[in-house]
Amino acid sequence: MTLELKGVTKSVEGQMHIAPTDLTLEKGTMNVLLGPTLSGKTSLMRLMAGLDQPTEGKVFWEGEDVTGMRVQDRKVAMVYQQFINYPSMTVYDNIASPMKLMGVGRDEIDRRVRETAEMMKLTPMLERKPLELSGGQQQRCALARALVKNAGLVLLDEPLANLDYKLREELRIEIPKIFEASGSIFVYATTEPEEALLLGGNTATLWQGRVTQFGLTPQVYRQPVDATTARVFSDPPMNFLQIAKAGDRLMFGNGQSTPALGRLAELPDGRYLAGFRPNHLHISQQGPDAMRFTTRLHVTELTGSETFIHLDHGGDRWVGLIHGVHDLEIGGPLDVFLDPRHVYVFAEDGNLVAPAAYAMAA
Repeated sequence: MTLELKGVTKSVEGQMHIAPTDLTLEKGTMNVLLGPTLSGKTSLMRLMAGLDQPTEGKVFWEGEDVTGMRVQDRKVAMVYQQFINYPSMTVYDNIASPMKLMGVGRDEIDRRVRETAEMMKLTPMLERKPLELSGGQQQRCALARALVKNAGLVLLDEPLANLDYKLREELRIEIPKIFEASGSIFVYATTEPEEALLLGGNTATLWQGRVTQFGLTPQVYRQPVDATTARVFSDPPMNFLQIAKAGDRLMFGNGQSTPALGRLAELPDGRYLAGFRPNHLHISQQGPDAMRFTTRLHVTELTGSETFIHLDHGGDRWVGLIHGVHDLEIGGPLDVFLDPRHVYVFAEDGNLVAPAAYAMAA
């Protein structure tokens, strides 16, 4: 069981929504579409489902060209962030509805409805109408209806966004197990890098309608092929800094320089773009080789046990994530430190030259 997109594009009124895309999704896999709002996640899912037709290219299901096939004739289930239920039906009948259309026997319907309702924590609500439920309960009802369908392709478009934190975390763990057992191809769209890491499987990063990278989720996170992918797969986005390598030194803004150590010493002389994630910045020196940057602190955000610091470094805006609650002077200078092992190096065109040393060792 395989879904293949070959050279698929989508244009609307001459505007490109999906750039030429080749993707192959295998049976029993979890595939995350990760990107910011309007990056093309929903548009790509609609092409996979058959809800929209590509402007160019073909969609294949198990080797068969299904590009022009109606969505009703495909083995597809889709759940949106904005849940859709039948308001006149009970929760039980909502969940059972796709199986009734498929001609499943009454006993089998009852068994699958009750099993899925238990998993979704909906058993006490089976006789209620959707409008008698909370928003989170209504979304769980919509999820349950997709699960019982036993579709070969299940598309979930930010399905947990309206759920409370505890249930969202529980379902993030349960959903991969469900679809691994079912053998379905699972496609899950999200704007949250953390969610992609929790779900695992494969991740396709999207930016402005273009798939920038597709592969095993940990590999895409640790070894992004370019600066765009690194920016997408980091929350807050990865910080960047123009650097120049000359001999045994690295030079950056405001006339600062530092010895080129480790992998950085092996770079050919030239100009590069350095990238590093917010959690790798520190306000105290973590080791003898740490690079020091003098910045200006603009804003702090407390999250309870951690603090986001918004910094200006020679016109570059950075975000750091540091442990603990700190009393820092807003508007004042602040020295921050970065271990060179955590630095990604990109060419000036954005393509990866050298991944961070910690990523290679992971």
